[in-house]
Amino acid sequence: MRKGSLFVAVVVAALLALTGCADFSDQDRAKDAGAWSANNESMRKQEQPTPSPNEPLVPPPPGPCVDPDPAVIATCLESTAAVLPGDDKGDVTIVAERTTGKIITTKRYGPQRVLATVGVDASGDGGLIAFAPSPTYAQDRLIYALITTGSDNRIVRIAPGDVPKPILTGIPKGATGNMGSMFFRSPGELVVATGNAGDPSSAADPTSLAGKVLSVRSLSSTGNPRPRVLASGFGSNVSLCTSAATGSLYVADQAPTEDRLQVLDESGPKVLWTWPDRPQIAGCAAASGNLYVSTTRTQHIEALTEPTRQKPGVTPPTVVLEKRYGALGRMVALDNGILQFATVNRTSGKPVSTDDRVVKWLPPSAGEDRT
Repeated sequence: MRKGSLFVAVVVAALLALTGCADFSDQDRAKDAGAWSANNESMRKQEQPTPSPNEPLVPPPPGPCVDPDPAVIATCLESTAAVLPGDDKGDVTIVAERTTGKIITTKRYGPQRVLATVGVDASGDGGLIAFAPSPTYAQDRLIYALITTGSDNRIVRIAPGDVPKPILTGIPKGATGNMGSMFFRSPGELVVATGNAGDPSSAADPTSLAGKVLSVRSLSSTGNPRPRVLASGFGSNVSLCTSAATGSLYVADQAPTEDRLQVLDESGPKVLWTWPDRPQIAGCAAASGNLYVSTTRTQHIEALTEPTRQKPGVTPPTVVLEKRYGALGRMVALDNGILQFATVNRTSGKPVSTDDRVVKWLPPSAGEDRT
């Protein structure tokens, strides 16, 4: 999600100030994850991007996890999920390792620091799916996470030195279709997107929490009521992104017959664009008057103009980054227009020695007057 508010700046500053890490007892950990079949699509070699003129010339440390690409700010991660910026310039990242249950903060040349670890079942496409720091993280050090267990997908609250506390349980789990997304829309509302758990019919079932966008307002660890459903009918690998410019909430997902980008308004989800060739959209972001999607199979970042009241339509997608980093996963936009995106080459691509990685990248200007 695009992060433009002051409270988010406070949250990420507090995350970076954390000196320890939260780990949890073995009895709460899931059993070892099973294998997830890889997508072995080949990658073409690309020219390395030009370093930013403002980037300091820091000599690389020795070791196998040094990527020569100056845009790469995290290396040698296990397969990734959610990613958040760790500062207002995009030099620091906070990233979830889906298969290990770790939330890690790092920057180019490291070091990596584990902010929290939660036990997960990482079989299929489950595991540590998404996370969101508490809006009052500076005081309470709480992190909310969407995870897969042996029996379900659920939202948990993570506190240092304690076991994760369940906030919402019973989200259907499947062999696939577990990937979702989450963010705090306000201090009292956690918006959560869930995948269809491999069962498209469950997304339309009002009794199921699968394939939905949910408004979770009860954040205690006991006796929480069922969340309000904001929208239904979503497929697998559902990601959310918000626009600071328009206030719109966008939802990207992989439906059974196509990939989609939708905007969520008062009347429900409205389709902005579809991809019948199913490139496996994995992330979305809104920045500088554009909407961006990242893809796993085709290894792209594609851009569309963001709809506004004056210009409600969108332009056809344009490929703005192609097969430079392999299979792409989640992404996030900063207020300055920079994107951070994570690779998923260890599970869905052809990994290089420094995979998986997080990349800091400034998209090319669209050259359109949006005033």
